[in-house]
Amino acid sequence: MSIIQTIREKGAIITIAAIGISLISFILMDSMSGTGKLFGGGDQTTVGIVNGDKIEYLQFNKEVKDLEQQYGSQASQNQLMQSAWDQMVAEKLVNEQFNKLGLVFTPKEMTSVIFSQDAPAQLKQAFTDPNTGQYNIEAVRQWWAQIKNTQNSDQKDAVLNQLIDPMIMNSLFAKYSSMIAGSFYQPKWIKDLNQEDNDQFATINYVAIPYSTIPDNSIKVTNEDIQHFIDSHKASFKQEAGMMLSYVTFSGAPSKADSQQVFKALTDLKPQFEADSNAKFFLGRNASVVQYFDGYLPGSKIQVPNKDAILALPKGGVFGPYLDGKNYVIAKMIDEKIMPDSFKVRHILLGTINPQTQQPLLPDSTAKRLADSIATAIQNGADFNTLEQKYSTDEAAKKTNGVMEFDLATVEGDNFAKEFGKFLLNDKGETKKVVKTEFGYHYIEILAKVHPSMAYKIAYMAREIDPSDATINKANGEAVKLSASAHNNLKAFNDYIKQHGLSRVDLPAPVKENDFQFGNYTDARTAIKWAFDNVEGSVSDPMSLGNDFVVVAIDKKLKAGTMDVQTARPFAEPLIKNIKKADEIKKKIGNSNTLESIAGIFKTTVLSSGEDSSLTFNTQIINGVGNEPRVAGAAFNKEYQSKISPAIQGNTGVFVIKVAHVGNKTATPDFIKQQLQMQHNAGVQQALQQAFQGLKNSAKIKDYRSKFF
Repeated sequence: MSIIQTIREKGAIITIAAIGISLISFILMDSMSGTGKLFGGGDQTTVGIVNGDKIEYLQFNKEVKDLEQQYGSQASQNQLMQSAWDQMVAEKLVNEQFNKLGLVFTPKEMTSVIFSQDAPAQLKQAFTDPNTGQYNIEAVRQWWAQIKNTQNSDQKDAVLNQLIDPMIMNSLFAKYSSMIAGSFYQPKWIKDLNQEDNDQFATINYVAIPYSTIPDNSIKVTNEDIQHFIDSHKASFKQEAGMMLSYVTFSGAPSKADSQQVFKALTDLKPQFEADSNAKFFLGRNASVVQYFDGYLPGSKIQVPNKDAILALPKGGVFGPYLDGKNYVIAKMIDEKIMPDSFKVRHILLGTINPQTQQPLLPDSTAKRLADSIATAIQNGADFNTLEQKYSTDEAAKKTNGVMEFDLATVEGDNFAKEFGKFLLNDKGETKKVVKTEFGYHYIEILAKVHPSMAYKIAYMAREIDPSDATINKANGEAVKLSASAHNNLKAFNDYIKQHGLSRVDLPAPVKENDFQFGNYTDARTAIKWAFDNVEGSVSDPMSLGNDFVVVAIDKKLKAGTMDVQTARPFAEPLIKNIKKADEIKKKIGNSNTLESIAGIFKTTVLSSGEDSSLTFNTQIINGVGNEPRVAGAAFNKEYQSKISPAIQGNTGVFVIKVAHVGNKTATPDFIKQQLQMQHNAGVQQALQQAFQGLKNSAKIKDYRSKFF
């Protein structure tokens, strides 16, 4: 890994993100939905049980913390907790299979992976020279030796949890998947049949009568209709235990008056900002949400609203207030001058510390003496490249004879070694110098300052538009009135909403005990926990969710099993209406035996599709028709070449077709081979999915997370 890359990061410890386990997520569900931090629990220590194997509280909490270190602010605490649960359950399910099959991952396999081009992406990213793009295996060997010998247990645990364990899991999972894939077999007659389907294409003429031609309000769906539909499609109406909730929101988001107040405050500050000679202290003193950047940026790197007006300011000039996201901002031009947009340099590093292992290298006095000697030797005519290859401790930079390039934004940034950057930015005309940084002594030569252009130093005084106390109190007061008037009674809740013209949100799907979100709220754990601690018909006190105050009502508690009519209605009613509409359309078609006569009945036209040879038996989307697999299948029925088809009840309407032509595509041997490979791959993928879904379906998973958070 390049020492200069480490200089950019100021020696920050490399964080190796967790390696994703392919296809494991399919065993469960999407992992990124969330909740808050763990708390409580009493004497209970088991968060869950998977086929008799416990997930303990401490183990689960550690997994959450590991993910928190990896993802930082990229994921909420809620998302991390759900991800940890899904990952731990998935690992227990597949580990059980690995043990049954005797699958192992040996130490020899591990080192052969780490010290090769097949190393995990996180290692390759950390130990790849940015100048050459080459993975530095020797640097990895040194790092690995240090890790094995270190007494730092936290460092060892981090490498184990974030790199080694995921690598082992990935390898075992790949072996397991290969075994399933290897068992997949497709008889030749099926391959031939599939190829025949792929080779054929059809052209059809058709009439489409959309369901929307019949108004929804003209179709009545009774409870008996829904019950019959449920009985005929029981697998589609299975439900887990949960709650049907509704809620009313009272917004506590910043009001227009709040926005105007922030705008006025910045307007009042504008003259003071313009007069003040110390922009950094001014921003700190006035609580700017944007920190002062004491550096220059080329105009091309500045991306803010009203950029042209700001760059046109004279020195000391102020522009604004203007809106930038959630902030009002006033910008002040501190200075401008011609500066290069990048630097080409070369250096020889006499390192005093290894930035990867943090182990000492040369003593400080020795490194300084050697750096001064190198500078003198080069000044007297010695060859830079020879000295660089002999003495520099920047192994990666040796591949380019110590030559590197940096843009101005990087050099000016906080993550670039301060002393190194100060020399590159010097305006004394110095091009060669020995410079000390936290990594040792550098002999540096500036080879070129590239593309000089105008660069700007700008200070941004910014205030976030927050809700005022008056706005918050008003929203909370309205929520309290609803909650108090409801008297914890669902009927009173609904009556109050109707009387005061409020808007109630009815959640379309049940909320489950360990969910973290509902409606527009991604962190609704407090509300969900309240719901499962109360009885059907209860109405909550106001709850703070995001910027809002929310009053929640429990409309219905659901037991695991088959949905009842009321619960199933939102899902079943649209489907039943389409069935009834299809029956009406078929009655109107009657005995009509030409497309033209049917088109006349519904005042539409006869259309065609497939002229571009795109309509095959396996077509997912038919041009002009949409996702209608029944129509695609009927297009290859020979009977419909001489007469029209019966009315076809589709996804979006009723279709009647007549096949104009069925032909064969001319396929090359390479194309046929490609098609067969695609069919094989699709079959393997299906086999894998079925195997993993089977693990989930047969597993006994008990989830006790709701007792802890």
